[in-house]
Amino acid sequence: MGSVSTASAVPPAAVANATSHGPATRPNMVAVGTIVWLSSELMFFAGVFAIYFQLRSVRVDLWGEQTAKLNVTFAAINATVLVISSVWCQLGVWKAERGQKARTGGLLNLKGWGMREWYVLTYLFGAFFIAGQVLEYAELVHENVTLSSDAYGSIFYMATGLHGLHVTGGLIAFLLIIARTFTTRRYTHANATGAVVTSYYWHFVDVVWIALFATIYILK
Repeated sequence: MGSVSTASAVPPAAVANATSHGPATRPNMVAVGTIVWLSSELMFFAGVFAIYFQLRSVRVDLWGEQTAKLNVTFAAINATVLVISSVWCQLGVWKAERGQKARTGGLLNLKGWGMREWYVLTYLFGAFFIAGQVLEYAELVHENVTLSSDAYGSIFYMATGLHGLHVTGGLIAFLLIIARTFTTRRYTHANATGAVVTSYYWHFVDVVWIALFATIYILK
């Protein structure tokens, strides 16, 4: 009797709402789509790694000669800058999820920073990485390591260049997200979703660069 009376106490309207609105934990389709797309990008870079190792296995002598021209210290500093940018990006994500789009205090009050300030800092670190990569290219060209010089030059510029294009795409995305904070009066959940999926992409290009750095500069 007790179980029957408890069941009958549930209003019919509540049951109708529960069945019509679906589960409260439904995944965000934008986030899911971004993850699926990044999975395809991961397979793309896996192909690049396969080409690199295949060429290195048949031209060991060439790799021994050309890798000696790499400035490992400079590349390590540049890689560190990119990795640190992911930290700033994640701090910005946490602020976006709380609905804080901009700082609430002075510029030097880091605790009061919002998503905008952390994403601007992420953008600056990413731009520094691209500038460092361009400088490295200029030095290697001076050392006669070019896209058409040999197999090493071709795969080096293809791998690092494609990654650089992905970083540049991320920088453009950051600019769009930052610009949106100036055009919206109320920072909604939809706005925060854009910031979050951009962070997915940025973390992805950081992880890919760690793998590229280890492959090209350490496993010489």
